[in-house]
Amino acid sequence: MDLEREITCCFTGHRPDKLPWGDWENAPACQDLKRRLNQAVESAYAHGYRHFICGMARGADFYFAEAVLALRRQHSDAALEAARPCETQSNSWPEGDRRRYQAILDQCDLETLVQHHYDRGCMMRRNRYMVDRSSRIIAVYDGVPKGGTAQTLAYAMRRGLKTEILSLCQEESI
Repeated sequence: MDLEREITCCFTGHRPDKLPWGDWENAPACQDLKRRLNQAVESAYAHGYRHFICGMARGADFYFAEAVLALRRQHSDAALEAARPCETQSNSWPEGDRRRYQAILDQCDLETLVQHHYDRGCMMRRNRYMVDRSSRIIAVYDGVPKGGTAQTLAYAMRRGLKTEILSLCQEESI
């Protein structure tokens, strides 16, 4: 395995329509997930990961990208790559999400455009691009065996990536 892949971690996760809190990021469960996602990113860094790839979708992808950007403020050798499936990825999103997307893009160390125009397979090609260049994946996954997150996670597991799955429910106190 090449060195770059050895230090690269990608992400897959759900969009707001599959998150129990939708767009309400102040929900306690969302805040808990963001905390656990920050911990997962910090743990990946502690294990030698320096390059993080995000697919730039709404929802959990944004949380991941923002966690990496927060990590980079403390560790300048952490890099964020935006893997965009097509040029029009954010065109139909609400204005606030388009602004957030652009703000994240503006802070990325690298931006990869998988293809210029949207077609039915561009999201899957983006997901495979990320997995094929990584040795670790962090996932926010609800356990439902269908959809892009499930497919990406299954592909990553077939490719032998180290896998960390964060559930959508709050961790219980012991």
